[in-house]
Amino acid sequence: MKPIAIFRHASVEGPGYLAGFLDARNIPWELLAIDAGAAVPTSASAYSGLVFMGGPMSVNDELPWLAPVLALIREAVATDIPVLGHCLGGQLISKALGAVVSANPAKEIGWGEVAVADNPIARDWFGEVKSWHAFHWHGETFTPPQGATPVLSSPGCANQGYVLGKHLALQCHVEMTAAMIADWCVVGADEIAAANSPYVQTVREIQGQTEQNLPPLHQIADRLYTKWLDVALNSSAS
Repeated sequence: MKPIAIFRHASVEGPGYLAGFLDARNIPWELLAIDAGAAVPTSASAYSGLVFMGGPMSVNDELPWLAPVLALIREAVATDIPVLGHCLGGQLISKALGAVVSANPAKEIGWGEVAVADNPIARDWFGEVKSWHAFHWHGETFTPPQGATPVLSSPGCANQGYVLGKHLALQCHVEMTAAMIADWCVVGADEIAAANSPYVQTVREIQGQTEQNLPPLHQIADRLYTKWLDVALNSSAS
């Protein structure tokens, strides 16, 4: 099968749990480290699916790689190549498809509950799960593009995820590992200290809740990645 392309936009925001998930299933994947100068492919046709990870930048910034990435997403959607976005990745999908990415009413950092929407598409992706504690680190948010179905929300962010056909965009992070959380708490310590939001946890709170919340998060990731991968494999040539 063609590999899954995983786009990294910051060195500490790699595929995380997703990498192990794919490796355990012998699914080929290719890391495209945009932060290290990797070129954006001119076509999505070489891949079974496209995955976009997070990053500290804004999709509204002047970035040299932004236009080709947005064009690649539009091509993938137009040609039925599944796309998956985490946080910045979800915002990239929204931007590419004509939706709005703007400041969220409040910054979200750390562990926080997300609720699954009561609609058939949300149930198809999440089963009987009604809510769980996701990991958050964002100050902006997206609106769903035309034709998308919202599937997740949180008290601090109305749009935590949507599905558009075989494409899934998440504002929250399901790819986290304990090592990633530890790294982010170091890199983002000043941001946490400066934040004035009821939805921002302290480093101590984040670390203190990780052991409890990480295994259920991985169960959610397993379900979402399995669903998305099934779509990707069934829609691509071997």
